Amino acid sequence: MISKLLLFFIIITTTASCDFKKQVPQNKEVIINTSEKININAPEGMIWVPTKTFLMGAKVDDKFAMMREKPAHKVVVDGFFIDANEVTNHQFQKFIDATKYITVAERPIDWEVIKKDLPPETLKPADSILQPGSLIFNKHAEGVVSMQNYGQWWAWKIGANWKEPEGPGSSIEGKENYPVVHVAQEDALAYCKWANRRLPTEAEWESAAQGKFQDNIYSWGNKYEDLNENANTWQGKFPTENIPKDRFKYISPVKSYPSNNIGLFDMAGNVWEMTSDLFNVNYYKSLDPMEVFKNPKGAPKSYSPSNPYQQEFVMKGGSFLCHQSYCASFRISARMGMEPNSSSDHIGFRTVATKNILEK
Repeated sequence: MISKLLLFFIIITTTASCDFKKQVPQNKEVIINTSEKININAPEGMIWVPTKTFLMGAKVDDKFAMMREKPAHKVVVDGFFIDANEVTNHQFQKFIDATKYITVAERPIDWEVIKKDLPPETLKPADSILQPGSLIFNKHAEGVVSMQNYGQWWAWKIGANWKEPEGPGSSIEGKENYPVVHVAQEDALAYCKWANRRLPTEAEWESAAQGKFQDNIYSWGNKYEDLNENANTWQGKFPTENIPKDRFKYISPVKSYPSNNIGLFDMAGNVWEMTSDLFNVNYYKSLDPMEVFKNPKGAPKSYSPSNPYQQEFVMKGGSFLCHQSYCASFRISARMGMEPNSSSDHIGFRTVATKNILEK
């Protein structure tokens, strides 16, 4: 399961530079395969992303870009359908009602299983802590000693799960149109199987976020100054001061902000989104930037120096907690790792459907 146990500890590890004063020019639209014939009607709530070639990874003028996003490289991604918005509580409820599925955050914790993925010297926590639950953001964090100590703003909440997102007694009533959270990748894959879908690859996700463009920094263009009008992120001083200049302090309903230019909502901010690619901080360095890659599926193995004992998968898009001083992951190229059995209140997912899936 996750580093549920190293403090129950944190899913995310990033820092980022804050200097972004240079405004880069708007990109030209990329020529996409508009002659591509689709003989299948778009599934309800999904958008067609046409086949195209685009630049994946860090852009030259992106002052927030991190080494794991470099070098940029061209990819060709075949057309596919993708959800217009993140999977909502309402949609996930339909899946639960139909299958009686129990999510990872609701299941008993087996120490003998999870200790296999932890450092050998890790001590077993008290049984009172080894209870089903999930990670939640500590909204009452005060002074922060070190930005490397993520436990200062994360807490393991016993009883937190997708239907009780803040712990026992909380509810998703009235939040049917919010993204489902506290779901692990295993849960997302179960939903995909039920819905006849799959998770996007990282390349598909970036293709969708680019929309009609090929080398944007953001899903809306290249101006950082337009962030608050286009994404639910953190304003103020992270993690102690939250000023909702973008209208929401924390998670927001889907479609609360404008879509990108092909009709996709929340491709930046609100909740992180899962992909099917393994996360490896050195993967892009192994690629030839002069080569064009066709439908890449990511690294052959996972590697993160901050979490060497566990496999991680790429997540994209950032969340309502992203801020330029700490986690500028509202950029298309931004990528982080998540353990497949971890869950929190700022990670969700959207699904993909391809012609071969729909024709089955």
